[in-house]
Amino acid sequence: MYTPVRLARLYEQIVEQIEARIRNGELKPGDQLPSERELAEQFGVSRTAVREAIKALREKGLVEVHPGRGTFVTDNVHQVVRQTLGLLLRRERARRISDLMEVRELLEPSIAALAAERATEEHLEAMRRAVEIMDASFDDPEQFVEADLDFHLALAEGTGNPLIPLLIDPIIDLLREHRIQVFLVGGAARGQFYHKQILEAVTRRDPEAARAAMIAHLQQIREDSAHILEETP
Repeated sequence: MYTPVRLARLYEQIVEQIEARIRNGELKPGDQLPSERELAEQFGVSRTAVREAIKALREKGLVEVHPGRGTFVTDNVHQVVRQTLGLLLRRERARRISDLMEVRELLEPSIAALAAERATEEHLEAMRRAVEIMDASFDDPEQFVEADLDFHLALAEGTGNPLIPLLIDPIIDLLREHRIQVFLVGGAARGQFYHKQILEAVTRRDPEAARAAMIAHLQQIREDSAHILEETP
């Protein structure tokens, strides 16, 4: 149980308590935090304070939020990879986005094909849930993008190889801001078309169709990215 907090800047005290539990090993990588409502009750604060705390923990790289699934403690190795890639991305941003896209084009078609062979019903359900959230979020760029990231992570987890999510998740996460830009130029509807094609192929256990759908999806993102660069002064 957590200790109720009553002083100013409540969310910072929530962050301190949760961070302490992560640092001392009480909360381990992969552990799920209680829901917002449960945390608000345990801390004796509003859900707004809890949301601010979760946002701060996420910015520190200590937790990840998966829409429809919950908030999970991250792996320290994963965070080191994310920070390293983040430093690269902040330099020559356009070039680095292109580099990250190139890595996605090398990895994700094979990930989709492997997931078509190995994904469990749990992985498929996570992908379906992400697609449903995206369908309901065409007026909410941030919610759509979070579900988009969740879809690709569930696909990586569906390969059954624990190293693959570790490699791909930091890459797709670092492209969060870029994905919002793609959303704003109409890429959401186009991307969702391919998400559904990928999901259908994985569900029917068709590796080559999954590979082809992912290649087409990444090409769509390339085209939308080029459009963004043309419009950027």
